[in-house]
Amino acid sequence: MSEIYIAREKLPGIVEQWMGRYRLFGPVFQGQYHEFEQVKQPGAVDLDFVNTKLSPKGLFHPQAEKMFEFTLDKQNPEAGILKEIPRDYSERVILGIRPCDARAFVLDDVNFNTNDIKDPWWVRRRECSTLVGLACNDPCSTCFCTSVGGGPFDTAGLDVLLVDVGDGFVAQAVTPKGEDLLAGIQGDPMPGEAPQKIEDLKKAAEASLGKAFQVESFTQKNMLDLFSDPLWEEVQFSCINCGTCTFVCPTCWCFDIQDEVSEDKGARMRLWDACMFPLFTYHGSGHNPRGQKLQRVRQRFMHKLKYYPDKYGNGVACVGCGRCVKACPVNIDIRQVARLMSDGCVCPA
Repeated sequence: MSEIYIAREKLPGIVEQWMGRYRLFGPVFQGQYHEFEQVKQPGAVDLDFVNTKLSPKGLFHPQAEKMFEFTLDKQNPEAGILKEIPRDYSERVILGIRPCDARAFVLDDVNFNTNDIKDPWWVRRRECSTLVGLACNDPCSTCFCTSVGGGPFDTAGLDVLLVDVGDGFVAQAVTPKGEDLLAGIQGDPMPGEAPQKIEDLKKAAEASLGKAFQVESFTQKNMLDLFSDPLWEEVQFSCINCGTCTFVCPTCWCFDIQDEVSEDKGARMRLWDACMFPLFTYHGSGHNPRGQKLQRVRQRFMHKLKYYPDKYGNGVACVGCGRCVKACPVNIDIRQVARLMSDGCVCPA
């Protein structure tokens, strides 16, 4: 694994260099929050942030995306024929991804890129992207990546990991794609204290997080026992089914497909959807297998923490980014839910 040192004042120049060769996306301050946007000016990239409000999932699986367009004009010989919307698959660099968000892409691949089913748009966006991560020196109080198999300096899913060591960044190539990206950069002399500084920062960050729960304590439990546990009565009590938790989650991948028509022109759209919405499982017959709030709340947490690990065997479908903890308007905390799944409900059944 090769690595180079980039002095802090040199970073805007390197960003500009990448902008000349790739489409560049990075964390940009938007009003009150940082969001991943295509960078228009090198100085717009802001790496002094905790995390973005939404994950960079939307760069690969957009919240609303036109899939096809069509015409209903019966005078047109192509009436009713779906035509795929052109997309830009030129090479791009996504700068400043936190390790939790990069790890989420690895988990999401089991839905979009398998031996049996491949989402062509997800696959091609993954192929054309180089992910440059930013280690978390100071995780926030809602983060818990170390509890779900990750870490603030984790490299899973990344091509390059940047570590802020004060006066500059150490860039560590993780994959051949990352090696190619760093090969075109003229680095600065590596400070002698940098390796020890990185190790100290990593240990301090991991120690600040600790372990919020033990995954094995509930993933090894019987599925039906967890499904019927009275803990779900307590968890669902305050939920208002707003779906905010699913929209900010980097490992939620559910979507709906709808046709939108204006006069004789139409578009087939793919839109994020959420298991927390009452209509998500509504059948054409009128039957809804998850018509009650408790059923929907249970589905969300059981999928993340039980169904996914049982099916795929690669850990829980949560990366510990803490976005859902921050965003929930009624203060439902997935860490507490995980502890309840481990220990059982402490309230009367």
